[in-house]
Amino acid sequence: MKIKVIQADAVQHETPALVVNLFDGVTIPGGATGAADAATGGLISRLIADAEVRGKSGEITVIHTPSSAFPDCAPQRIIVAGLGNSPDFNYESIRRTSAQVARRLRSLRVNKAATIVHGAGAGGLDPARCAEAIAEGALLGLYKFDKYKSGAGVNGDDANGNGDLLEELEIVEIDPARIPALEAGAGRGRVFAEAAIFARDLVNEPPNVLSPEELARAAAEMAGECGLKADILDAGQCRDLGMRAFLAVAQGSARPPKLIHLTYEGDPDNPGNNLWLVGKAITFDSGGLSLKSPAGMITMKGDMGGAAAALGAIKAIAALKPRINVHVLCAAAENMPGGSAKRPGDVVQAMSGKWIEVENTDAEGRLTLADAIAYARSKSAARIVDIATLTGAVNVALGKGHTGAFSNNDELYEAVSRAAATRGEPVWRLPLDPVSKRQNNSRIADLKNTGGRDAGSITAAHFIAEFAGDTPWVHLDIAAMVMSDAMRGVNVQGATGIPARTLVQLALDLAENSKP
Repeated sequence: MKIKVIQADAVQHETPALVVNLFDGVTIPGGATGAADAATGGLISRLIADAEVRGKSGEITVIHTPSSAFPDCAPQRIIVAGLGNSPDFNYESIRRTSAQVARRLRSLRVNKAATIVHGAGAGGLDPARCAEAIAEGALLGLYKFDKYKSGAGVNGDDANGNGDLLEELEIVEIDPARIPALEAGAGRGRVFAEAAIFARDLVNEPPNVLSPEELARAAAEMAGECGLKADILDAGQCRDLGMRAFLAVAQGSARPPKLIHLTYEGDPDNPGNNLWLVGKAITFDSGGLSLKSPAGMITMKGDMGGAAAALGAIKAIAALKPRINVHVLCAAAENMPGGSAKRPGDVVQAMSGKWIEVENTDAEGRLTLADAIAYARSKSAARIVDIATLTGAVNVALGKGHTGAFSNNDELYEAVSRAAATRGEPVWRLPLDPVSKRQNNSRIADLKNTGGRDAGSITAAHFIAEFAGDTPWVHLDIAAMVMSDAMRGVNVQGATGIPARTLVQLALDLAENSKP
């Protein structure tokens, strides 16, 4: 979808649909909504008086305004979007509203629409960031993954009659002085949205298509397009590095593993100014010999959601060009129950030299992260953020409202938390306490790969912390957030792309804070 910023009087601008807004409790509309009300002879005010339009968050009212009935109103429709309570309104509210309105416009089979800048008037928010949120929300809200649907209908519809009819969205602003800032904001919003969309596309691919080799190919192709350095290591090279924990996960699959390392050099003269994004990249997780139930495997193509988010993030980082060096590292493998698969009771040595007792082969992601983090540290990583669909326990602990976060460094955690809040992908910090840490103790090795049922997310994080050492590190457990079972705000059913946008924001924030 094209997104344009134009200078015009919204009510006099010819368009199939004009989106205006209303806060909850407002009885006399002002601004562009007031102008639309006047142009329609007070129609919006009458609907407010009749309680048909209330301004509630998520409320969308379609008013048909044909020129024969309303000669002073150029748009063919006025869409009144409810913004909710004014004190609660923020940029995430704009993203959510924009996504919901975009989907409603598509359902109306509108191919072009215009919108005022939500939040820049009575909302009191920065106009450029409002335009950014509008673009971000609309693009994310309209996302579809239907490349394997056949039997396309007319007008580009798929077999279910859902077409990509909204082809252009115009952001209308009457003040010409604001146009450059709005254009920059909308362009930035597109970059953030496309980071999440890239991640969504990878997660939504079926596992017979997205093997470790295909993930590596897609990453290398994207790197070439974005001017990134790409190093793809095979099993032999990983073995030479001592990455036996990673290779133990891969050994049950007929598909070979790949270590993916992409590099963005935003501050080449200062190599110590770096951020490493380590994404879990299990392209399918059967559980290995500790086999999952059939129902438990249905969404396991998404077990590489951490890698997908990291790859989407560095794609956007390359476009936005912050002054920081960013590395993405993904140890890609399948966890399968083949004849050569690792067994419960096996002991493997990680790249760091630590010996690990494998108690449960379905606790495989932390084995790959152990070697990936050791690799990052061997390359002088200054900050590490790992992103992983690691535990079902985090869903029990936090539900689908927050990503679980763990850290050995308050400053880096706070940076991640601020970035997550900025992008509407909140995190919640959980403890790394000494009591639960003991659950990973092994009688025969340095540690076990699982601490049992209790505090499952915490013991998993403790395991990874052993390999992060004293390097500033944050672990994000996204198991509850990587997929959505329903349409919520900017997320549609399927992959969410969380937390790709947070990772982009983090890189921008760290670069800004490190300026001399």
